This record gives sequence, structure tokens and C-alpha cells, in this order.
Amino acid sequence: MAMNYEEMLAAKNDGRLNRTLLPIGEYYRTQVDGKYRAIVKIRPELNNSIVFSGALKKECECNRTLVNRHQLHFTPVVDQSGEIQQLELEPGTFISMEQLLNDNPAAIAENNFIDNTLEALVDVTTYLHGQGIRHICYSPKTVLVRKGDNAVMLLSHGSFYMGLENLQMFYGDDAAYVAPEVLQHGTIDDRCDVFSIGKFMESLLQRADMTPEYRRALKKATSEMPEDRYDTPQSLLKAVHSRRGMIHSVWMLLAATVIALVIFGIYTELVPEPTHVEYVKPAPRQATDDLLDDGFKPEDLGVVSADSLSEEDLEAQRVYQAKAEEIFRKNYEKEADRILSKIYNKEYMNSTEKRFAAESQSTIKELMEAQQKMGADANLTPERAQLLASEIIERITNEKKKQMKNNP
Repeated sequence: MAMNYEEMLAAKNDGRLNRTLLPIGEYYRTQVDGKYRAIVKIRPELNNSIVFSGALKKECECNRTLVNRHQLHFTPVVDQSGEIQQLELEPGTFISMEQLLNDNPAAIAENNFIDNTLEALVDVTTYLHGQGIRHICYSPKTVLVRKGDNAVMLLSHGSFYMGLENLQMFYGDDAAYVAPEVLQHGTIDDRCDVFSIGKFMESLLQRADMTPEYRRALKKATSEMPEDRYDTPQSLLKAVHSRRGMIHSVWMLLAATVIALVIFGIYTELVPEPTHVEYVKPAPRQATDDLLDDGFKPEDLGVVSADSLSEEDLEAQRVYQAKAEEIFRKNYEKEADRILSKIYNKEYMNSTEKRFAAESQSTIKELMEAQQKMGADANLTPERAQLLASEIIERITNEKKKQMKNNP
């Protein structure tokens, strides 16, 4: 009878498929009673340790109670002396992340593969931390995935084996993914898993382009000193999402600024140079009192349903809105003029491309921060503040363009 591909591959590998090394032993799939089952064969030298045997039994007991979609369950198989020789895993086909990327390198480029992997690790790790368990070692060999949907799965957890004397030997080649304080038998907390997750994600991103939000977040996550890392895996994930949102906003504004400058450059090239007229700086306007100094507080009017307001209340609300916008316009106009003066000058327009990009990003960030702060101070909605800020920036920009044309 002809063998299928899986059987031929198993015969070539001593009957073992999907082999990978875990700290506690070798994981593989093999035929048991005519059916393929996932097995972890415990390292014989570890079973000679009373400390390890006790820790393994404790993990087997605890494993039955863990309930998380990324947690694998197993049943211990003991010999005549009562020692656990191997673990039989729940039904399913699981391979290491290392094998997945070796067999199918394009998998990492699939939509949201990196993000989904990090979110899954944070999900299961947060659950384990709630049970007082730390995984300790996330590596391409020890993080498994379910064949078919590539769902992340974890098997054995390192915090059960902290009593072993030589942890460097226990983790072997994967020790590089373990936090330094763990290997030195130091204080163990959630930050050791933050370190290991960071190292694991770095290894994945070596096969793909590491985006800025990941680069900065993983640098902090893998700091040598625990106090320099994120406190929890959730904080790491939040940092990645926050930086991604900020970078997206900055690049959108930068793109708009670049387009405006390009159009301005084309315009100045096409329009004939006007006759030089000496520019006379207008007399400064008389400063007006800040409405906030008059005792006006936006929150004094409160927020109520428009349907329940009388005409007098609606009029008062309109007055309030007008005053709030006047405050914002006055304050933001001054700040925007100061910020935009940094780029609308001869020195900046003649700068190098590298300096242009750096100073433009800084200017856009300042404009955004000023808009958010002053909008909140005036009790305006973010959308209204953004609209008013855009109008002010456009007007000031046009004024400065005219000044530059009149003073070449």
C-alpha cells in the first residue's frame, strides 16, 4: 500500500513530524495506535532532578484548569516508577513559529500577521499573569501555531521551573529570549515576559520591515534593566497602537504641508517677478483683553439637550460658542504665526531635503499640540478646533507667502 506524503516524511524523520525543542523536551507528532498524536518527550536528564520532576507534576495539575484559546492542554504519560516520560497533547496539528516561517516565508507578509501575533501573545500572557504564571521564554521554537489558521498557541510555562539551579542550561539556545534577571535568579514579575515577547517580535520583524512604532516600542520592551521596560504586556501593545496613530496623523499633515510648498514653488516659478516695492510693516494692533481674564468660563453654561432649551437658552449657548471660538482664534493665531515663521523664511526654503523633512515634522507636531491644548482650554470639540485651526493656518500661510514674494 502506497504511503501518503505525511507518512513518507515521518518515515524519513524516524516517525516524527513537526519537531521542535522546548525547554522541557522535544515536541513532535507521531503515530499512536494508527493515528497521529502530538507528543512532548521529556528530556531524560531533567527527570533525574527531583526539583524538575516536582515542578513538572505541578504544571500538569495546573494545566487542566487553564482556560484560554491560546493555551494548549496535555495529559502526562508515566512509567512504572511513576515518573512522567512524555506529554500527550490535545487533538490538532501544531507547528513551531520557526517551522511555519521556514516552510512558508510569505506568511509573515499576510495581512495583520504581525499585529495578530502580538495581540494573541498579549492576550494569553495577560491571562497567565492573572493566574500567577509567567511564560518566561517566547522564542520561534517555543511559540507554536495551529496549522490552518496560524493561531498562536503556548504549551509549557517557565515559571514552574524557576527552582532549577542552572537556568542557562535549561533554556539552552533559547536563553537569548529570556530576561537577564531570570537567568540570574533575580526578581520575577510581568516585565520578564515583556522582555521575552519583545525579543520574539524582533526575531519576526527581522524577516519583514520593522515599522517605526514597533522599533521604538520593542527597544523599550527589551531594555536590560526591568525598570526601563513596560510594566505589562498590555502597556507594550498600547504603546504600539498609540505611536501608530500619532505617526499616521503627523504624516498626513506633513504630506499636506509638502504639497502646499510644492504648489507655492511652482507658482513662484511661473508668475513673473513683480516690481520690487519696499515692504512697510503695519503698525501693531492694540492688544485686547483676553476674554478668560474677564471671568468668562465656558463650563459655567453647562451642556444640556438642545430640544429642552428655550430661545433665550439657545441664544446664550450661541453666545457661549462664539466666545469660545473667539478665545481659540485669538490664542491659536498668535501661536500658529510663531510656529509657521520657523519654515516660511529664506533660510528654511533654501535648506537641504533632509533638514526640510526634519523641521517640517517638528513644525506640524507643534501645530497639532497647540490645536489640541487650546481647543480643550476653550471647551471646543476636537472637530471644531481642527476646522478653525485649518482656517487660521491657511490664512497665515497665505500672508507669509505674500510677504516672501514682496521681499525676495
